[in-house]
Amino acid sequence: MKKQTIILLLAIISGMVTSQASAIIGTVRAEGKPEASADALCGKYDSRQFKFVERVNYAEMHDFVVYIVGKLPGQTLPTNETAVVETRRRVTQKGAMFTPHVLPVVVGTTVEWPNNDDILHNVFSMSEVKNFDLGLYKSPAKSVRFDAPGRVDVFCSIHSRMNCVVLVLENPYFAAANEKGAYRIPNVPPGKYQLKAWHERMPSQTREIVVPDAGDLKMDFVLGIKNLPAL
Repeated sequence: MKKQTIILLLAIISGMVTSQASAIIGTVRAEGKPEASADALCGKYDSRQFKFVERVNYAEMHDFVVYIVGKLPGQTLPTNETAVVETRRRVTQKGAMFTPHVLPVVVGTTVEWPNNDDILHNVFSMSEVKNFDLGLYKSPAKSVRFDAPGRVDVFCSIHSRMNCVVLVLENPYFAAANEKGAYRIPNVPPGKYQLKAWHERMPSQTREIVVPDAGDLKMDFVLGIKNLPAL
């Protein structure tokens, strides 16, 4: 009896392992155009006119998002306000800034916009994907449901530096990279997909991938500015 129990447990464990979906892991970083160096600018950045002009530091870029493109076969998602299952996320307003700056969500997600400052804020977007204006408010938090895929740029009408991006995606297989550029998309069903790395200031990069039945798939990205005219 004990031997049979052990065999049964091993079979169950083996079945659990083989039935687990894989994860897509990797890193994302940005790389600037090599020709756009200080030397190529003939020292003009040392002049009074350009001395304090802030330049892009590609090594310190973050807010990358990696996601599988499109709908998956057999995938069903909430498509209207009466959906029973609804995902909720949050973008806070604190220090006259939106946090996080980039928020990836799946179609059907409701995003709350709490104002944690002692002053009024406004949340609005003129995006074709989602056009809304929550008006000036302090509390309670207001919310918006994102029911179509695409990029939604969000602003505050009275504070110029307050802006963020809601990236509405067609499936739940995505990840925001951490401060070091590492990302992990767990529980991805095996199959062939298009995997895209995105940043609001850089050209996106898409690759064809095959997710195995077991084991992680590693995929690194380097996003760069290419094919620009020479200086």
